[in-house]
Amino acid sequence: MHNDFPYYHLDRAVNPRHVQSLVEFYEAGCKPRDQYGTGVEIEHLPVREGTDEAVTYAEPHGIREVLEELAELYDASKEYRDGDALLGLGRGKIAVSLEPGGQIECSLGVLEQPDELNALYAQFRADLDPILARHGIRLVTYGYTPVTSARDITIIPKTRYAAMNEYLGRVGSYGWNMMRCSASTQVSFDFSSEADAIEKMRMAVAVGPLLGYFFRNTPYFEGRENELPLLRQHMWEGIGSGRAGTNPGLFDAHYGFEQAAIDALATPLMVADTTHSPDAARQGVWTAPFENAADVYPDRALNEYEITHIISTHFTDARLKNFIEMRHWDSLPLDRARILTDLVVKLFTNEEELARISGYFEGVRALDVNAAKLDLQAHGEDARPYGQSLDFWREFLHAESTGADIPGDAAHPDVFQK
Repeated sequence: MHNDFPYYHLDRAVNPRHVQSLVEFYEAGCKPRDQYGTGVEIEHLPVREGTDEAVTYAEPHGIREVLEELAELYDASKEYRDGDALLGLGRGKIAVSLEPGGQIECSLGVLEQPDELNALYAQFRADLDPILARHGIRLVTYGYTPVTSARDITIIPKTRYAAMNEYLGRVGSYGWNMMRCSASTQVSFDFSSEADAIEKMRMAVAVGPLLGYFFRNTPYFEGRENELPLLRQHMWEGIGSGRAGTNPGLFDAHYGFEQAAIDALATPLMVADTTHSPDAARQGVWTAPFENAADVYPDRALNEYEITHIISTHFTDARLKNFIEMRHWDSLPLDRARILTDLVVKLFTNEEELARISGYFEGVRALDVNAAKLDLQAHGEDARPYGQSLDFWREFLHAESTGADIPGDAAHPDVFQK
């Protein structure tokens, strides 16, 4: 059998202590099935009432002012600042953060039952919406901002994003578009063992393009009608092989936590961050187009901040942390996000459902996944990914009803992605 992983990172050494640190981090995520939880992240595009132009962080009546007012309702001990700039808030199971273009993300969880999603999101909006209204802003849940061009959006004052901006402005394509204008929905779930984690990762990557198509929600790109069924996939894969898209080597027979760790550690960091590494030779945050973890971090076990940062420089379709994060979807309105969450929980935390999917996809290769992605991108509703019609896949994945008639912008209830 042809294995892909040995052909990645041939010129990059990794530190064995770092590898062990990541393996232990993954292992710490193993949970008994009766302790499984779910996490949901929904990113929102703030637009100006009346014009639909993107609202940025620093402009008058912008996102900075909104966040400062919202902070009064959140836990002061959970505020996140970069210098003097307020960039994140937290309270209970709700975390509010900003994406590079000022997109407002709410992270909800860990949810013990999917029903919690509705109540937590309702509280998030009950606090936020009156503030938005005072500043003439509304939130849109599309995959890409409807009117404004990426070149016209200034990123938020976060040191990491300044470094990312420099890197993605020069490497690959669509990096600036993704940072400034995109918004997503992400769903996370648990695993019980290394074998369970890898099987779930493989199945998440295999069915991800299908679910991405069924829950597509990007009617616009750069102020024009979007012509790509899977625009989010197209943008992410433009930033470079191995960092996004299909995880390198995932479908190799012997892939496991060690290979996942080596991949994360050997890939150039894009952004180095030693703000929590007092013994590092260089301090701070900087663009790192060639440096990997072994070049930046000392010869010792990595701490949790360092591990989390290293993993966060990868944007693969399914990202392994001490849980599994699926990253395929455009931003969705709550009711669609709830349908998606229920579907993901059913497919990936129900043993019988996971066994059914795994049995069907036995022997699938990364080549097959990439072919399915291209088929969907090129042919849309006429595609036959993995040799089957989309009607077959809707039934197979219990995706007959995906809330496709629920608008992503209440001000334009007739606008949907084709």
